[in-house]
Amino acid sequence: MNELAAKVITTLRDRTLTLAVAESVTGGLIGATLTTVPGASMVYLGGVVSYATRLKTDLLGVTRETIANHTVVSEEVAIGMAVGLQRRTDADWVVAVTGVAGPDPQEGHDAGEVWICVLGPRIPSLPQFQQVERFDFSGDRDEIREQTVDAACRMLLRVVSPV
Repeated sequence: MNELAAKVITTLRDRTLTLAVAESVTGGLIGATLTTVPGASMVYLGGVVSYATRLKTDLLGVTRETIANHTVVSEEVAIGMAVGLQRRTDADWVVAVTGVAGPDPQEGHDAGEVWICVLGPRIPSLPQFQQVERFDFSGDRDEIREQTVDAACRMLLRVVSPV
């Protein structure tokens, strides 16, 4: 079991918060990692794996203009994925990831370029928080995907469990 995922589940459970994930580059690995943790169903609502560009627009509501102007590997698309999933799930917190696992570049972006967006909470009495970070991971496809999972968990923990 992934220790970061366990901490995410425990922290959100202790705060009675829910989570949904919009995944592209990880192909469902974040959701799979979170659900290895006992009790994940108390927190994790589920996710959308929008590996194909069309699903980013059809399922998550990212506009074609955003994709055309910025490519799918961009801050703007990561934000759009997060916003769209939160609208569809009403999750308190949403994590969205998009990038290139490699080995080849995509649309001018090198393998290892990943954008992660953390959005929340969806609580009327609190202001909405949004953080987006770009990462340049190295390694093979599996290593880039694993690093993305860990980075997404760390980003979420920084805001829901500040030290």
